[in-house]
Amino acid sequence: MIVDISTDVGAAVRELREVLGTKVHTDVPTRASRAHDRSHHDWSIPEAVVSCTTTEDVSCALAVCFRHGVAVVPIGAGTGLEGGANSSGGNVCIDLSPMNRILHLGVADLDATVQAGVMKSALNAAAAPHGLCFPAGPGVDASFGGMASTRASGTNAVAYGTMRANVLGLTVVLADGTVVTTGGLARKSSAGYDLTALFVGSEGTLGIITEVSVRLYGIPATTATAVVPFPTLGAAVSSVSAAIAAGVPLSRIELMDDVMVGAMNSYSDLSLKEAPTLLVEFEGGPASVAEHVDRFEAIASGRGALGYEFAADPRRRDELWQARHDALPAAAALRPGSSTWSTDVCVPISRLADCIEETQADIAAEGVLAPIAGHVGDGNFHLAFVVDTEVTAEREAAQAVNERLVRRAVAMGGTCTGEHGIGTGKRAALRLEHGEGVRVMEAIKAALDPRQLLNPGKVL
Repeated sequence: MIVDISTDVGAAVRELREVLGTKVHTDVPTRASRAHDRSHHDWSIPEAVVSCTTTEDVSCALAVCFRHGVAVVPIGAGTGLEGGANSSGGNVCIDLSPMNRILHLGVADLDATVQAGVMKSALNAAAAPHGLCFPAGPGVDASFGGMASTRASGTNAVAYGTMRANVLGLTVVLADGTVVTTGGLARKSSAGYDLTALFVGSEGTLGIITEVSVRLYGIPATTATAVVPFPTLGAAVSSVSAAIAAGVPLSRIELMDDVMVGAMNSYSDLSLKEAPTLLVEFEGGPASVAEHVDRFEAIASGRGALGYEFAADPRRRDELWQARHDALPAAAALRPGSSTWSTDVCVPISRLADCIEETQADIAAEGVLAPIAGHVGDGNFHLAFVVDTEVTAEREAAQAVNERLVRRAVAMGGTCTGEHGIGTGKRAALRLEHGEGVRVMEAIKAALDPRQLLNPGKVL
């Protein structure tokens, strides 16, 4: 739903320079560097980049752009994978990466408030001396504004939940520059509409998030990792389902198919058995961790596990998890000179093995290279397509596999994206999944952004 309006980008940029001075950049290198995320989707250089350091900067920039009818696209760390931060011609980019201050660290209350550009690693470095951490969010380092905007999750979601469960409150700038705060630091509230939940996951289309308040957690006394290869995907997934049903606490449960394990071995200099493999993490006190490790080993052995490596040494654990977080570049290294693009879906755990196995058959039939990794504890998995973008047939084959993957996941009661977001890449999939519900989303968008200036062309 796009509203045609007259715009004067030049006048807007001139006014932005008058009020924000050197925070406004029009040189081509800066504009190009802030024009896109890590996805394969199309982008264009914005007309200007506004490097914001405060909520007031964002409010001022949006008020100016609103008066001139100029669209704005926010970007933080730029780690997104569905084009949600990609610019298009004629817009102004709102760069939130300079907003990197930790505003509040509530040690007693286990919470923190950060500016949108603060990286997850920065908050963890500040919280660690107090025995605290923020474990939610993706494995790749990302900014809090982006993580909240996409409702991100990652490898720890099975134990700690997604960003939706970990955001307590927000500061958001609306399309006309109005600043609103949502939620707070209280752990519960029944006061009015849940505006925090509305903006979390809205991908900058309803307002630009500038501050985020989040939950913190205590650092576990003991952490251990197990590497467990299986003869089949079904055996691996059923082991996880059985462990969850038996009440075995698992803080991270990652599944890699044999192709992804091979890629990780080569890229990260590992020697794992090239078979469907679980990477499982346990947290707690020493005695409880030992008990949970033994219980999971018994469950896995009963389902034909081909081995069971117990990694308690921190260096070995870090090596294994870094290899998992490097899965995308590892996949790319299988074909030097190629390009990668990542997609994800999420299904009920009971359908996960079926969904992956049917997808593997589709990959083989199309002849594309697409290693698979997933957060098996919550039914979320990723394909890392490795393609030669100059070969039309390869691009089309990958797109066909992706479209059938989405339809398969939705038909199984799942979703077109578990954590990457909609961006530009999955707008059609959103309508497939939610049908008439998209009209409700459009009505909310029209109410908060009637001139369609916030991150246009994304989500809806």
